[in-house]
Amino acid sequence: MISSINPSIKAFAILVPGILLSLTFDMFTPLIYLLFVLVVTFGFSDVSFKRWMKIFAPFLLVALGFAWMTMLYTSDSFSGGRVLFEIWMFEVTTGAVMVGISLALRSLCFVALSLLFVLTTDSTKFMLSLMQQCKLPPKITYGVLAGYRFLPTFQNELQILRQAHRIRGVGRERGIRDKLNQFRRYSVPLLANGIRKSERVAIAMESKGFKGDVNRTHYHKMTVRKKDWIFLSVMIGSLFLVGFLSYCLGYLNIFGKTF
Repeated sequence: MISSINPSIKAFAILVPGILLSLTFDMFTPLIYLLFVLVVTFGFSDVSFKRWMKIFAPFLLVALGFAWMTMLYTSDSFSGGRVLFEIWMFEVTTGAVMVGISLALRSLCFVALSLLFVLTTDSTKFMLSLMQQCKLPPKITYGVLAGYRFLPTFQNELQILRQAHRIRGVGRERGIRDKLNQFRRYSVPLLANGIRKSERVAIAMESKGFKGDVNRTHYHKMTVRKKDWIFLSVMIGSLFLVGFLSYCLGYLNIFGKTF
């Protein structure tokens, strides 16, 4: 399962194809790789399709917006071909349509790759992997973990503050000035509680011998196994395979140059 892949290796397996895809301007390459990512996501993980679709659906509208704006404002180097239709002063050509669709598909590839990582990766294991495999300083790692753990607490405290204000007769503000005052009433207690909790966490970590030393032992040992390298090779190698297939079929386009 993808959830058992080392998070740092998984991050590289997502980041490298994303960077390489940004260089392509044809429709075929991102479309085939998007289908490949979907197969990997639902075939080798326990990600719920309903949950995935709830997150992915809004980006479909964003991708359509990217495609439409690109069709209207395509540069001269990409706007070749015959004119398909005109809107006001804009002429939409076949080249503009292809570039717009390519941009939309690339955007959806980025979203699909990001969801593959986010929905199959534990945040704590990811930070531990960055510390052990990528040599990220422990001070940064544990600081990020502590801040991440505080987020649900702040949400609960904000709800308590709202209920306390409502009990005391403070209604919901409507104007901009009133909303700024409301933000100040909420932010000051939350900031004060956050400072107190951070001090307690710092004292607790110091009392347990935490000094931010890089050469330290770890209770949870993150290792890189053979299947991690296989996953990295498959994710990157499949993109090169799709690019080669696109080249053989005459679709491959990098920075406006067709190969």
